[in-house]
Amino acid sequence: MKILVVEDEHRLADSLRELLEENGFQCDAVYDGETGRACAETGSYALLILDVMLPRLDGCTLARQLRARRLEVPILMLTARSELEDRIAGLNAGADCYLPKPFDTRELLACVNALLRRQSTEQNLLSFGNTTLDLSAAVLRCGACRVGLSARELGVMRTLFQAGEQNVSKEHILAWVWGSGSSAMENHVEVYIGFLRKKLLRIGSNVRITAVRRLGYHLEAPP
Repeated sequence: MKILVVEDEHRLADSLRELLEENGFQCDAVYDGETGRACAETGSYALLILDVMLPRLDGCTLARQLRARRLEVPILMLTARSELEDRIAGLNAGADCYLPKPFDTRELLACVNALLRRQSTEQNLLSFGNTTLDLSAAVLRCGACRVGLSARELGVMRTLFQAGEQNVSKEHILAWVWGSGSSAMENHVEVYIGFLRKKLLRIGSNVRITAVRRLGYHLEAPP
């Protein structure tokens, strides 16, 4: 599970990253709202932890924009503001949980685990165009047709389905699917993209994996 922390207090952001990594999660930390939005829109994260008071783009606006783009990733919002109206504003913006500062790290971890459990039960199925990706069964479905996926194919396809029409770079796919310490090269991504294109055609999917020079890949389907 990969988590994104968006927090402008560098010490707190880095402490949260270390805490989450110590508890078995992968974690990235960024320090302003616009960078957080760019990272979140890749669809690579299972959970977002957002501060409300962020430079360049505040947490409530960021959450609202992500929800407007139909990104359903769980959002845990952190803030020094603990008034009822502030909590309501955060939840109305799209946050799933609201934790006022200062907080106990045990409570934060409990919130993280609860949101991830809920996410895992709700998001076993991802859809794009006329095609569904079943994460639990590692299967692509289109109507009555289905085709199985290998572990690597599932990782690449999941990354693309979560990003949808947003471009995902080869570097990002390598890091997410093969791991940041892997010796895999960009041509490994190209090979698996080829496998997946053939499987989409085999089941009659209207989903196409489109390559964009220097930007990576995204999905397309007729309206």
